[in-house]
Amino acid sequence: MRTWQVERRKRTRHLIELGGLVVKAGIVDLTGDDRPMIYGAMIWIADKLNSEDGEHARSVWTKLGKMAFEAERAADPHDSAQPSQDRA
Repeated sequence: MRTWQVERRKRTRHLIELGGLVVKAGIVDLTGDDRPMIYGAMIWIADKLNSEDGEHARSVWTKLGKMAFEAERAADPHDSAQPSQDRA
């Protein structure tokens, strides 16, 4: 496979994963899939991160995201990140 194809697939996968986060967070359902609203919210987030409160927002949002990922992992017994239990 050519280098540009590999890079294009990596980029596509990355974009799909980011879109998945929007769905996972419930944003699509909460906004009724209103894309201008979703985009506006993302612009607001970017403005917040560029403000003097940006470091605080990063800290709070990172903590919330990590807690949500951990809670999701704990709730899914089939998650491959969990150690497998001996079933013998």
